[in-house]
Amino acid sequence: MEKLTRTHIAIPLTLFSIISTGLLIYGFIESHLTVLSAPLLFFAGLLAFTLVEYAMHRFVFHLHPKNEKQEKFAYTVHGVHHDYPKDKDRLAMPIPLSLALATAFYFLFKLIMGASVYAFLPGFLIGYASYLWVHYMVHAFQPPKNFWKVLWVHHGIHHYKDPGNAFGVSSPFWDLVFGTMPKK
Repeated sequence: MEKLTRTHIAIPLTLFSIISTGLLIYGFIESHLTVLSAPLLFFAGLLAFTLVEYAMHRFVFHLHPKNEKQEKFAYTVHGVHHDYPKDKDRLAMPIPLSLALATAFYFLFKLIMGASVYAFLPGFLIGYASYLWVHYMVHAFQPPKNFWKVLWVHHGIHHYKDPGNAFGVSSPFWDLVFGTMPKK
């Protein structure tokens, strides 16, 4: 069972890139998407993912347990990551779970927005893949000397100095909006 909780980062990055590309191609072939609507919907999906990422990290992964069951849940889904932040195989959700969630989001978004899902969901999934890449980079590599350093430092503050702030991994945008930027 232990092996099922480990995921090499290349697998979800490749898988969700392929799924996103397939959805976009299908959307264009079936004439659901236009050259104007696709980029706008894609960007909206990307932005929506950053909000979901922030909310999940802040309110689910950093849940304040009220009983033993909640404490075990909190530790299993995220506490172990804070205890072992350099474990490269625990930086992505297991594939069966991430595919199940992606499928649930597909049906939810399809219900809400119809055929626009074929551009919105690819943006959302590429948002997830981007989050995974940034998260992996922060935990697996030394700090870069380029624009990625801002994200590396932001998430590092969350892990090592201020776990009650800096919940955005792929972007600090929602930390700015909701007042959870770490103190300088």
